Amino acid sequence: MATFLFVILCIIVTILALPLLAFGIVVWKNNLIYQFFHPADTNCKRTGGELVAETLKAHGVKFLFTLCGGHISPVNVSAEKLGIRIVDTRHEATAVFAADAVARLSGVIGAAIVTAGPGLTNTITAVKNAQMAESPVLLMGGAAGTLLKGRGALQDIDQMALFKPLCKICISITQIRDIIPAMRRAIQVAQSGTPGPVFVELPIDVLYSHELVLREVAAKGKPAGLVNGIIHWYIMTFINNIFAGAFEKRDTSPLPVNQPLATPLQVQKGIEILSRAKKPVIILGSQATLPPLPAEKLKTALEAIGIPCFLAGMARGMLGRNSPLHIRQRRRDALKEADVVILAGSVCDFRLNYGRSLSSRSKVIAINRNKEQLYKNTDLFWKPALAVQADPASYLVELQKGLGSYTCDEDWIKTLRERDGEKEAANLTKASEKADRYLNPLSVLYQVEDVMEENSVIVADGGDFVGSAAYILRPRGPLKWLDPGAFGTLGVGGGFALGAKLCYPDANIWIVYGDGSLGYSLMEFDTYFRHKTPVIAVVGNDACWTQICREQVPILGSRVSCDLAFCDYDKAVEGIGGVGIKLTNESKDEVRQKLIEAQKLSKEGKPVLINCFIGKTDFRNGSISV
Repeated sequence: MATFLFVILCIIVTILALPLLAFGIVVWKNNLIYQFFHPADTNCKRTGGELVAETLKAHGVKFLFTLCGGHISPVNVSAEKLGIRIVDTRHEATAVFAADAVARLSGVIGAAIVTAGPGLTNTITAVKNAQMAESPVLLMGGAAGTLLKGRGALQDIDQMALFKPLCKICISITQIRDIIPAMRRAIQVAQSGTPGPVFVELPIDVLYSHELVLREVAAKGKPAGLVNGIIHWYIMTFINNIFAGAFEKRDTSPLPVNQPLATPLQVQKGIEILSRAKKPVIILGSQATLPPLPAEKLKTALEAIGIPCFLAGMARGMLGRNSPLHIRQRRRDALKEADVVILAGSVCDFRLNYGRSLSSRSKVIAINRNKEQLYKNTDLFWKPALAVQADPASYLVELQKGLGSYTCDEDWIKTLRERDGEKEAANLTKASEKADRYLNPLSVLYQVEDVMEENSVIVADGGDFVGSAAYILRPRGPLKWLDPGAFGTLGVGGGFALGAKLCYPDANIWIVYGDGSLGYSLMEFDTYFRHKTPVIAVVGNDACWTQICREQVPILGSRVSCDLAFCDYDKAVEGIGGVGIKLTNESKDEVRQKLIEAQKLSKEGKPVLINCFIGKTDFRNGSISV
């Protein structure tokens, strides 16, 4: 009998406790205590989009790249009101590529916002490219309302799962009061340590006004019955939690950015190794162009050190067009002979044959912000004499300060310069040869190099034609070259050129396209026309994916999927606001004349595409495509 009564008592207590427990969960989940002290202003017309815009403005963002969508309209409208230029593109990937370019060239966070679902999935390649290029990009994306997630709302997918492997941090905002602190935190993370992309998810109900959210989500009229009344009460508390304390004053200023610097001991060890070197070389990678050090200050330090430099990625142009310290050719030979090699932001991946390009006799000083990249393949093919996890540019400046009267062996520099001259002469000979049909691609590129003005920026987007351009075109100064980086992404050209033109409105922006890669962003000529951002595109049109075909045919005996057509891309751009020029003959004078004409048209505000029909040469035989 006692046991029976105890069971009955437990049942009664449980029945009474369950509603209290449920109510406690609602109180905790919907922050009812916070709501009591910070009630939602149900008459307020402001939107969360205004807070996003205010935070961007406070962080120096001048351009917001987008492709419109209903989920994100409040951000775009609010940002425009604050003087942030809204630049809408024809593909979401282009918006992220443009933000990437702005981040690289300006030192300010690059910002893009796209709509939910397919809008975000369209950005994935561009975000991965930014991750591998170590570019600080803020991607913001719309999302289904917080109450409707997982209930079949329009374009509702698990967006966080997609971006967590690609971004340094992913934040989904569920209350308006969290917008500013979350945005500040995301931007800080993007620019700290090894920079990279970050993702902030903005559900639709944190961006629109209380009145609109209430109208779309809450029941119409008075709820009938107890159950409907409880549901209505829950929805109202849920919505009010979103807006509780929403527009109270909060600090929007940037949080401090953590940038790793070398210790004095690490600098001293580098000085000791380098001061005894007879045949040193520096391989400067894209990471050396990152803030906090201005590129011009690094250039000055490199010139003072006086060591021959091979420049890669974004570091191309760091020493100007014709520096005697910039060695462009026969890097493999130099690395086999060098007694000291400084890897400043360069990585021993496929670009250095996984470290096998380095001699076992060389003392290697490696500097990189990223520990994984710093020690890449050290377990197999190379070992650093000194590995420093720090900002490469800052390290080189401190190294220069401590070297004192050190001077590099003039005979070593002379040897490397002579090899450069020999290779340049061979390239010029190749450029003078007759191609199998149409124009010699090398000849076209040499003429581009000849007519490019000092304020020009080069954007590289392609395979074979761009690979040739990397040997021939000489960036005019620091931050005057943009390429995708280690991911080797095709399709960056449209967005990179857009971002570059906005950062440098008075510069000539030259996109070097292969005809294959042009297909990814041809429609962005409409964007250039609408936004008055004229660029010049030089297309090496050989009607083929030549970088792939060169290996596929001899190895597998088939051209399947490699052939394109000699399309009239020049006519296509004329239909969307650009000026098209076609070059098919072998008249050197006409090529030069048309390139000069293109520069003139660009200065007049017209985007130009030069469709160069080119033939085949053996210049790049043996280059890798995998």
